[in-house]
Amino acid sequence: MSLTLIRGGRIVTAVDDYEADILIDGERIACIGLNLPAAEGTKVIDAAGMLIFPGGVDCHTHMENTFGPSTTADNFDSGTRSAAWGGTTTIIDFALQNPGTTPLQAIERAQSKADCVANIDYGFHVIVTHVDHQVLEDMRYAIRHEGVSSFKMFMAYPGTVMSDDAAIFQAMRMVGQHGGMVALHAENGTVVELLIKEALAQGHTSPRYHALTRPAILEGEATHRGIKLAELAEAPVYFVHLSAKEALKHVIEARDLGIPVFAETCPHYLFFDESAYADSDDEDSFDNARFVMSPPLRSKESQNALWTALKTDDLQLISTDHCPYCMKEGHQGRINQKPFGADDFSKIPNGIPGVETRMTVVYDGGVRTGRISLNRFVELMSTAPAKLFGLFPRKGTIAVGSDADIVIFDPNETQTISAETQHSDCDFTLFEGRQVQGKVKQVLLRGQLLIDGGLWLGKNGQGRFVPRGELGKYW
Repeated sequence: MSLTLIRGGRIVTAVDDYEADILIDGERIACIGLNLPAAEGTKVIDAAGMLIFPGGVDCHTHMENTFGPSTTADNFDSGTRSAAWGGTTTIIDFALQNPGTTPLQAIERAQSKADCVANIDYGFHVIVTHVDHQVLEDMRYAIRHEGVSSFKMFMAYPGTVMSDDAAIFQAMRMVGQHGGMVALHAENGTVVELLIKEALAQGHTSPRYHALTRPAILEGEATHRGIKLAELAEAPVYFVHLSAKEALKHVIEARDLGIPVFAETCPHYLFFDESAYADSDDEDSFDNARFVMSPPLRSKESQNALWTALKTDDLQLISTDHCPYCMKEGHQGRINQKPFGADDFSKIPNGIPGVETRMTVVYDGGVRTGRISLNRFVELMSTAPAKLFGLFPRKGTIAVGSDADIVIFDPNETQTISAETQHSDCDFTLFEGRQVQGKVKQVLLRGQLLIDGGLWLGKNGQGRFVPRGELGKYW
């Protein structure tokens, strides 16, 4: 086995903060201590003055996902490489149950896309779009035998991926009995669809109407309904990309009652608000299509409420919902990107990039500003997603026996974020031109250096599928 010694850094986990050395033997952490000796042949990394974090876990990404006519700009190669440059060493992506297919077939298809291509470790949630007896049996089998224990269902997008309340309840009841969890996209899809049709009928086609037809109250209503379905099913529930205070209040109320409700938010909701849709001098400018994601950006009041909830654990983690579509049609051969909806906002692919900027923007805008502590930062970036989704303690912490997924981070170096220096195949970043303090310097995946300063040392395909067991051990 190869030996690596990380010497002299400041190790920060969700609960600890101390200076020590880390000895890595092969793929795992073998010892943590002061002044550890370096045997002959040991690779030594000098981390003096640096912060050492566990590798980031992003539990909501969309690599090479196709929705309608559009496919995301990043595949498992470019997307996971971009993630690594941002300090993320594990993602949980999605396996979509297409019409006429089963959850198990969806898992097999998703694994075939990632296998021998992914640059970091990965797992899957299954997007369940149809529920019957066989689908429920497949979900149970996936938890027990496929290492897939979470399932996403949509309360939005009628006619494509939306599930009705009965289907959601059935799925919750099944997976709850077998140690799994349903993740919900919570918007009232049928009312949103009506508002979209009304706006288009009135000649409103510009991107800002994406936000106007998806009001926060409809996210709040769906969140409340989803919680009640989970309560009836006696199962946990997880809400993806929570954006609105109208939804957050129901999560807080349920958690105060001891109901197992969990939720994530995303960096774009923490750093941008609904005023972005009107930033242009021309209110109908297509430039604002870069802010088309679902749910849309919300009020400044919602943004402040999200930051407070992150601090108090009413929100458990920050994921990216990395779902990148290009602003320029044909960029690197990508078609049906954002301009596909130039004449109809409802056709603009919903999604933005973000997997590479998550750690730096949250450190700069959260830790440095005093909104969250350094320990809480690590919990949000790594530990909480690993615990919630069955990866802990293999992932999400720095401890003897854990995978040596490690980020060496310079808290003092400043950088300016730009799409030109990002590693995604997407052609823009919402954080273009933003100067931040803090930079990922080195990244190790299971003891192997992926990034060393400005050098990429990873090997395409070295990422592995990480099977997950029953959930709930560390909630």
